[in-house]
Amino acid sequence: MNKLLFNSVKRYSVLVVTVLLMCMLFGCGKKDSKELTAYKEDMTTFYNKLSYYNSEINTIDPEAEDAPAQLLLIMDQMNEAYKIMAATDVPEEFDSISEISKEAAEYMQSANEYYHLAYDGEFSEENEDLARQYYERANSRVQVMLQVLHGEIPEGDNVIVTTQEAGQFSTIGDD
Repeated sequence: MNKLLFNSVKRYSVLVVTVLLMCMLFGCGKKDSKELTAYKEDMTTFYNKLSYYNSEINTIDPEAEDAPAQLLLIMDQMNEAYKIMAATDVPEEFDSISEISKEAAEYMQSANEYYHLAYDGEFSEENEDLARQYYERANSRVQVMLQVLHGEIPEGDNVIVTTQEAGQFSTIGDD
């Protein structure tokens, strides 16, 4: 199995762990509405799943004969987690990340499809590269979402913030 894939996936695993830790901290100390509390719980579940998948990816031996199958299974599961996250109703307080969550899920779907094209059957370096790019985009969207959930102004490559009202942010990102 290509070690480049594992290096790129593991590089983003640091992001997942950081996201998980920050997610646990994004409570504001004030009493939340039921909708907001439910959303925070759903997002915590999402980040916990990402952390779990990160751990699982890091345990795969890239030299193992079934390494590609192990990776694809985890990517399938991660893709499902992204779909569930994107389908979650976003409360008004975080309405600005509604579209970003959908973008993240779309990019993860594309990443998953290209990882399958890269590893199902004969290896395809071109499809692996496309998968990695989509995977990076999905993760960058998750990072922007986390920044907004923490009340921060999102930062990052290809992120443009347009302030609509205090606390509401819009992003325009990768092509």
